[in-house]
Amino acid sequence: MTILQPKIQDLAIIGDRRTCAYTDKQANIVWYCPGRFDQPSVFASLLDIENGGAWKIIAEGLTFKERHYTGDSAILNTYLLHTAGALQVEDWMPMGTAFTGICRSLSEAPVDLQLVLQPKPDYARGEVELLLQDNTASINGTLFLSASHPLQLQGDTICCAVPEGEKSWFVLADQEFKAEEQLLEEARKATLQEWKQISRHITYHGAYQKEVRNSLRVLRMMTFAENGGIIAAGTTSLPEVPEGDRNYDYRYVWLRDAAMIASALTRAGSDGEEERKFLDFICNALHHIDKPVVPFFTLDFEPAPGEEELHHLTGYKASLPIRIGNNANSQLQLDAISNVLLAAKVIYNKFDTREHWQLVSELANYLAAHWHEKDHGIWEETQKQHYTVSKVVASISLKYIAELSEEQEQKERWEQASFEIRNFVQQNCLTSEGAYAAFPGTEAVDVSAILFPIWAYVDADDPAVLKTIEVLERDYCQHNLFRRHLVDYEGEEGAFLAGTFWVAQYYVMRKNTERFKQIMDAALAFMNDVGLMPEEGDPVTGEFLGNIPQTFVHASLVGAVIDYENTKD
Repeated sequence: MTILQPKIQDLAIIGDRRTCAYTDKQANIVWYCPGRFDQPSVFASLLDIENGGAWKIIAEGLTFKERHYTGDSAILNTYLLHTAGALQVEDWMPMGTAFTGICRSLSEAPVDLQLVLQPKPDYARGEVELLLQDNTASINGTLFLSASHPLQLQGDTICCAVPEGEKSWFVLADQEFKAEEQLLEEARKATLQEWKQISRHITYHGAYQKEVRNSLRVLRMMTFAENGGIIAAGTTSLPEVPEGDRNYDYRYVWLRDAAMIASALTRAGSDGEEERKFLDFICNALHHIDKPVVPFFTLDFEPAPGEEELHHLTGYKASLPIRIGNNANSQLQLDAISNVLLAAKVIYNKFDTREHWQLVSELANYLAAHWHEKDHGIWEETQKQHYTVSKVVASISLKYIAELSEEQEQKERWEQASFEIRNFVQQNCLTSEGAYAAFPGTEAVDVSAILFPIWAYVDADDPAVLKTIEVLERDYCQHNLFRRHLVDYEGEEGAFLAGTFWVAQYYVMRKNTERFKQIMDAALAFMNDVGLMPEEGDPVTGEFLGNIPQTFVHASLVGAVIDYENTKD
């Protein structure tokens, strides 16, 4: 039976808030990094169908019917059909139990099944040593597979035959563990209870309820429970442009993304526990570095490693390079600092707290002293410019955080810097048409400018904003989806979904419900059957592009819907 490389839109995830695994519609596990989101993979057929490693369910004639999560949990149920009957596959990662890893339970097999586990450690670079004892297979002494049926070793592969009519279960544990069916059921109950507890931090009822709840699940799954770090995505090198080279590793905590997520969740009615952990994460991370700030970190608070290319894998649909690590880790990104201040302000006001004020003050001081420098912008361009979005968010974040200062000199210093930045933008950052330019001297406009009224930097009907939305609708919109402007890339990306939600949110401010819904519907076409959204989408073909699920996108969806819900009659 030939296993095809899945489409990005066909992926689903399971997770335990330490790491995650990805399945396709045939319930094959095609990506898994044991232990932690950003650790090396043991299954990577998502990036190389032949050589990457996978955990497959093999039977001729099985076809996909449907799949769903159990409630608000990350327990995934996939239903496959055969002429002889149906097969239910339940995949999940245990939480609140004595072991961690992946659990799989299969209903009565409609036909004879083969489950084949082909481990490929360290992104398929490592050697594989398999040992079998008492029907537990050891993989390099670090992963241990137990099963309801006899296991067999065939070269570098672990196989298990499940006869027609019999149920089966499997546990791939991160530590030596002898699984039994009763222990598996107890672990499932404990995991379901853990997810119920986590989901209680925030609930949502209102417009777009299903889509918001899907997004909240994604944001919970992409949060590292140990310290509150929120990763951008659980994958690396899924292409933003088909057969292009815009393939990046997103398994890190971007300060900008995480701050915007924390703000969105707080506004959506969270009890604050997860968002306040985010401030804890930043505080700990910034104590690990010598310079004032870096834009993103690993989950152990270190600056993310530089890029390394993997040349032995073929790539997703032959898109190369495959990258692990990220070279943007040394860039100055003023908006990353600014968004931390904005998140702190939202959290402080909502929960009447001032934790980590000293750190927040240091970030504000740094921003006030360095706003005039060129940076790499919100899209991490290699070309340094006075990106308008960087200046605007610096100005508004300093203004907001100054409102919370109890020291007059500090307050005045931040307010003065905010005022100076505003003057700079007014004098330098408009196009000849009067729209907000991506940076001084260019006629290009970027979708990030539509955040300016959302941040309350300027009114929604300000002439510069009206001209900006006119240019965006004219030059950057296709089928109600919006692209961003990139300096480094001369080709045409797909639609940028977070930016598309920002435009929808802007139309809420303009009380244009019809346009809001048109844009929302277009963007939500890129939410798959289990609620995952990628970074980008092709407006013509509907193809999903980029890493998935992109937490930045899901947070932008939540922000747009919350504003819409708050303005409904």
